[in-house]
Amino acid sequence: MGLIRSLIVIQLAMERAILRVSLRYQIKKEIRTKTRVTDIAQRVAKLKWQWAGHIVRRKDGYIYDRVLRCWNSSLDW
Repeated sequence: MGLIRSLIVIQLAMERAILRVSLRYQIKKEIRTKTRVTDIAQRVAKLKWQWAGHIVRRKDGYIYDRVLRCWNSSLDW
């Protein structure tokens, strides 16, 4: 079980606790609309892209800039 999957399970459990909905009721979409909480997987993905953009915009030769560029196979160190 990956980290993202664990976070999704924990988030859903907390939302169920907020609404006092038992696990017996198999409702996911209604819980999400009632609590108006953003999906944790979407939030993590957005933050990862924001971080990557922040690092790429740095101009001081930071190591993460080289690592991110290395991921693209057409570019080399």
